Amino acid sequence: MKVPLLDLGVQLEPLRDEIVAAVTKVIDSTTYIQGPEVIALEEEVAEYCGVASAVGVSSGTDALLVSLMALGIGAGDRVLTTPYSFFATMGVVLRLGAEPVFADIDPVSYNIDPVKMAEALEQDHGRTIKAIIPVHLYGQCAAMKQINEIAKKYNVPVIEDAAQAIGAEYPDGNGAWQRSGALGLAGCFSFFPSKNLGGVGDGGMVVSNDKAFAEKVRMLRNHGAHPKYYHAEVGGNFRLDPIQATVLRIKLKHLESWHAGRRENANTYNTLFAGTSLPGGGKVKIPYAAYEEYASGNETDKNFHIYNQYIIEVTERDKLIEHLHNNNIGCEIYYPLCLHQQKCLDGNVTSPSMPNAEHAANVTLALPIYSELTIEMQEYVVQQIDSFYQM
Repeated sequence: MKVPLLDLGVQLEPLRDEIVAAVTKVIDSTTYIQGPEVIALEEEVAEYCGVASAVGVSSGTDALLVSLMALGIGAGDRVLTTPYSFFATMGVVLRLGAEPVFADIDPVSYNIDPVKMAEALEQDHGRTIKAIIPVHLYGQCAAMKQINEIAKKYNVPVIEDAAQAIGAEYPDGNGAWQRSGALGLAGCFSFFPSKNLGGVGDGGMVVSNDKAFAEKVRMLRNHGAHPKYYHAEVGGNFRLDPIQATVLRIKLKHLESWHAGRRENANTYNTLFAGTSLPGGGKVKIPYAAYEEYASGNETDKNFHIYNQYIIEVTERDKLIEHLHNNNIGCEIYYPLCLHQQKCLDGNVTSPSMPNAEHAANVTLALPIYSELTIEMQEYVVQQIDSFYQM
């Protein structure tokens, strides 16, 4: 049996005719920059996220970049974030001449640890850290209540890196839930094809309840022009293509069912692994859904985790990967080297050891989780992992 890490073809098949017709309509319109499809997607994403404004941009990376630009981040500033994330989280900070500051992760959720974050801000005395970027890693929100309380204490804005978490929900503990992107000053999404909501190329979105901030992002995405040809600020070409927008509008209608499918598949994996000796034997650790308990019987209605990735911790990872590949099972390491260890920093950024992040980088492995997986495919994956550890 062959089980790819991701199969976009099976998702595309039932939508193909609708997508081709919509893309053809955009092509025939000759409106290739901005236009009604982008505006409509922005309105629909804003409504979906429960925010006042949404601004389509060219990628998740550019969503982060333009958000920091809107805050005026530059040389001499520092930005607090996690060391365990995709490079873009740190790369946008470096591109603006600012310095990343890292706080270690919680070893269970893999998201930034608010306690470590508070320590970093205390050491800074509120002087040079001008923004905080928590990452909602793998489709689960960071501990935003604690993060926002700490940020408020030091008067530092919070920009959510929600590239992997569109639709992920966070409970306030009193029965109310908010979606990612509505939890800080702004939220940044990626529509990279592998995401739960993925386009047919690059794309991104900045969402915010602060209309003035959103308007500044809107201006900066188009070279800082307002009105056209008048540039009070220097922005960039961060526009979202209407072809991407029209595809995403079609897919957005299916997003909740895809989230539910991934969550169901995660439950299936959890049940299958529980039927082996692996979790209790310390060889495989399944993902922890931090907010599942708050769903209180409504698990199918709440996106406490959208499982952009299903991440397990394993022993003998390299040998296990070889075994899975030899048996036609896709898997991936997210991420093998922490941000504070990347060569591009070249000693220019000093960082203490981040033991939890470094441990995660050495033991985690992503398994196939897309909603179209069959039970037989998941059984095969778990059987092969079980058989590896029985050798």
